[in-house]
Amino acid sequence: MGYAVVLGEALIDLLDGECAGERVFRQAIGGAPFNVSVGAARLGGQVSFAGSLGDDALGTRILDYLKEAGVDDRAAVRVPVPTTLAVVTFSGADPEFHFYGSPPSYSLLTDVPADLLAGSAVVYCGSIVLLHPEFRAAARTAWSTAGGLRVFDPNVRPTLLPTAADVDALRTVVEEFCATADLVKLSHADAAVLYPGLSLASVAGDLLSLGAGAVVVTRGPAGALVAVGDERIELAAPVVEAVDATGAGDSVMAALIAGLLADGRPATATGWTNHVAYALQVAGLVCERPGGAVAMPTRAEVAARYGSST
Repeated sequence: MGYAVVLGEALIDLLDGECAGERVFRQAIGGAPFNVSVGAARLGGQVSFAGSLGDDALGTRILDYLKEAGVDDRAAVRVPVPTTLAVVTFSGADPEFHFYGSPPSYSLLTDVPADLLAGSAVVYCGSIVLLHPEFRAAARTAWSTAGGLRVFDPNVRPTLLPTAADVDALRTVVEEFCATADLVKLSHADAAVLYPGLSLASVAGDLLSLGAGAVVVTRGPAGALVAVGDERIELAAPVVEAVDATGAGDSVMAALIAGLLADGRPATATGWTNHVAYALQVAGLVCERPGGAVAMPTRAEVAARYGSST
């Protein structure tokens, strides 16, 4: 088993909630790639997180949490800005994000050690860091020098894309990375923003035609669509009592990375489908817990919840 390098943001989520009859914001460490790195490590993968962290107490908490989760931090750098805050409000179980801090503490990574990338089995990138030129340049370099499989997740946040031109610009970047990705994972919400009016099967087919090796589209409680070659397979999600969907999509990506580290790239659509079925179990368990990174389960916890050790 090799290791994965996960590039992207780490920040502090302020989760809207209630305590003793009053509205409060509960603090949690988050950021989609951060969640992915922690989730993959909890599932037994070796992971290195590459990102920039604020030089304040909150940045130190993020770094400490990485270490506690068993994630390698050699490519995590500290930068002289306050840690970015993401205020998370809910409509049902689905989160909506608004970000505070300029420049964002997560946007200032300029380099990832070349030897770390060359020895990797998987390199992940995506999410909101690609909206920032400095990090985007570092991600392009890392992507082009990756030693193993490339996995990508656009993880679109509409509040950061106020105009149609912003959406168009992001779509161009997304398609650039998808064209050389071994795996693309996106949500139905991502697809709706980037490709309004197209069916999920059409979106997946278009990304495959660009050059992606496999495409997984998550659909929340409706499960996921797996697209490989000419095959389109719909998988149901396990039935759970969802309390918080924060990090659910990230946990799917984490489980897929952990599977790639353990078994390599699947040779068939059935192989991909098996990985995604397990990832949906992981996501279901995450939805039954509050918070993002703190909700990421171990393999033993997944097996205990579903009676399976897949």
